[in-house]
Amino acid sequence: MARSSSGIIVATLTVAALAGVGFLAVQAEAAPDHPATHASGQTAGKAKDGDQGKDKATGATGQEQGKAPNAIPENSGTGLRVVYGLAQKRVWLVGSDGKATRTFEVAPSTVSPPPGSYAVTSRAPTVTGSDGIPIEHVVRFHRDAAGVVFGFSAAVDGSSPKPDATKKTGGIREQPADGRAMWEFAVNNTPVVVVP
Repeated sequence: MARSSSGIIVATLTVAALAGVGFLAVQAEAAPDHPATHASGQTAGKAKDGDQGKDKATGATGQEQGKAPNAIPENSGTGLRVVYGLAQKRVWLVGSDGKATRTFEVAPSTVSPPPGSYAVTSRAPTVTGSDGIPIEHVVRFHRDAAGVVFGFSAAVDGSSPKPDATKKTGGIREQPADGRAMWEFAVNNTPVVVVP
């Protein structure tokens, strides 16, 4: 009789252990993918305080995006490119395989480039921004007919711009880590696609 009780106890524990493993497997399957890693080893942008309920990689809520993390905007070209979403105030660094390696929010200035396809025209390690703030990792991609230059950059001190509405400037400010990633990714002639 004691053996039968032991056998039942062992069988019960085995069933409980298998159920626990099955539960963990279901949880792992339902968990979101890990953020994409850029060639530099840095991961896609993380959610900031106050962004609860938003996708940590793209910043969009499920209702806004309805797509997987790092979802690249539709009609944004193919292959290796930088994608800048005007309405989302977000950039995607897209590898030659067509997958986003990094995405992050940006702070635009007073003028935005028109949607279209461009290419990196020039770069500068450090300059002074139109707002008088020292900036680094400047990646320029367009100059409009009025002479406004559009490009990505990061303030050395990590500050966000406070654009003067009376000035027409086209700087697109990034956080320093994102600026470094852009600098490493977007060499001269790298395609830049601006979407609405």
